[in-house]
Amino acid sequence: MRTCYGCCGTYMYFSFLFWLYITIAIILVITGNGYRINIGTFLAETHPYMWGVLGIAIAISFSVVGAAWGIFLTGSSILGAGVNAPRIKTKNLISIIFCEAVAIYGIIMAIVFASDFKVMEFGMRAKGVTLATSYEGTFAPEDIFAGYSMLGAGLTVGISNLACGICVGIVGAGAACADAQDANLFVKILIVEIFGSAIGLFGLIIGIIQVERAKMGTVL
Repeated sequence: MRTCYGCCGTYMYFSFLFWLYITIAIILVITGNGYRINIGTFLAETHPYMWGVLGIAIAISFSVVGAAWGIFLTGSSILGAGVNAPRIKTKNLISIIFCEAVAIYGIIMAIVFASDFKVMEFGMRAKGVTLATSYEGTFAPEDIFAGYSMLGAGLTVGISNLACGICVGIVGAGAACADAQDANLFVKILIVEIFGSAIGLFGLIIGIIQVERAKMGTVL
């Protein structure tokens, strides 16, 4: 029986990382450096640029994986069914276009995220003493908010596009096989495919809303 462990080693990779982190934590505790295991300090003092770059990486990589997965599923079905019904090859290329649009969504969001990166001053004193302008820490609150916003938007866009690409790929594969048997079924299944491709568009819209107020640094 084939499992995920035997197929791609996912369990092995995650278990290796888990035990690596546990080993590092045990070593820090034994050597008297357990105080360094501070998640709050890590989240507060990590540079917002890192969260923003991670958001860009997640958005574009997950979107490309979703698009490639969908094209793999749809393309193989089109080629297989096209042997017996050559007429479906050109018409079903629209499924490939839908899958490719998923990668374009990720590229668009990566460009939007990258435009929000500005020059940032850190380690500076607060600008005032009021509740709105005072802070304690390495980075200004608005910069930290911008970094987390980009990370959250990247997760939203990336995971949505990954699910969208798989959905469109499976439905497109079914559309190719159904069209090979009965040409009247293509338009009906195409409607389902259009609704499936809208999932990625929803993620794109929500991602834009998430970073709408994210302003990192200042413009020089």
